[in-house]
Amino acid sequence: MKHLPYRTMACDHKFQQYLNIEHIDFEPTTLIVGTFNPMWPDSNPAKWFYGRTANNYFWDVLPRLYDEESLTNATPNEWKQFCHDKRIAITDLISSIDDTDPTNPIHIKVLAGYADNAIVHNFDDFLFVNIVQILRRHPTIRNVYFTRGIGETFWRHLWNPVMHHCYLNNLRERKLLTPSGDAVYQHGVHNTENPDDVIHLLQDYILRRWRLEWHF
Repeated sequence: MKHLPYRTMACDHKFQQYLNIEHIDFEPTTLIVGTFNPMWPDSNPAKWFYGRTANNYFWDVLPRLYDEESLTNATPNEWKQFCHDKRIAITDLISSIDDTDPTNPIHIKVLAGYADNAIVHNFDDFLFVNIVQILRRHPTIRNVYFTRGIGETFWRHLWNPVMHHCYLNNLRERKLLTPSGDAVYQHGVHNTENPDDVIHLLQDYILRRWRLEWHF
């Protein structure tokens, strides 16, 4: 059951000014799409996209796809320089959640948990990023990746237009295993079912899965 807020206001994406990739100074060939990074509560430590590196391996896995060193402990400027060099743009699907309440402890707990499904089940009013419009404005983008699955109706409804646009325009579209700690379940299943091919580190398992989907 969804909880009605006491006093609604928008919780914007923490990096909302970057979502439409208007500020990049290069023409990207790859677009990576995530879900949402909340502006509040203030405890959100992310300094840029996928920046909660204590429980997210994005900045370890992505550079290693290119046979480069992990950037887990790098600065946001180094992350941005890597994306510039590799012509990668990053955005998210949700620009803001407009029925949040900063005085509602349930809302604070949900947002502070950063769990996609908890957001979907506790809020109703969203402002979305128009991914298809981004692709139309940047025809150099030929590879589009979403860093989660679309098994749930909410995410499938949002991603279907992107899939359709990619199909019509011969763009490579793939879903990547989440780079967050939530991938531990799939990691455990792999190790249980493949005792002769155990992958000890979660980030190495995510890297292997991403290599199966990446465009080289």
